[in-house]
Amino acid sequence: MPFNRPIPPQKEPRKYGSGLATLVEAEKMMQIAILLPCAAFIGWLLGAWADSRLHQNWIATTGIIFGGVSGLVYVVRLVLHTKPRPTSTTVDGTEDSKSEKEQ
Repeated sequence: MPFNRPIPPQKEPRKYGSGLATLVEAEKMMQIAILLPCAAFIGWLLGAWADSRLHQNWIATTGIIFGGVSGLVYVVRLVLHTKPRPTSTTVDGTEDSKSEKEQ
């Protein structure tokens, strides 16, 4: 009968991440905070440009709304993508996290 090495016990993750992990999380939060106003501002700029070219008055307001909605959609997608993946327990008692292929 061949010798099989036992599976080592899982180490508990540290409560406090490394300095680099903290900086990455801070960068993500800053990106979310800056993204919404920038999207609305860019929508306003494009709407104001279209107002001047087409001699209308309502397109700038539509640009602000469209920019805000598109920024909000991007922020929601970003938050859902960075959320930690749930782990499930398999039949043999080991933890199995979802891979990128399954999604």
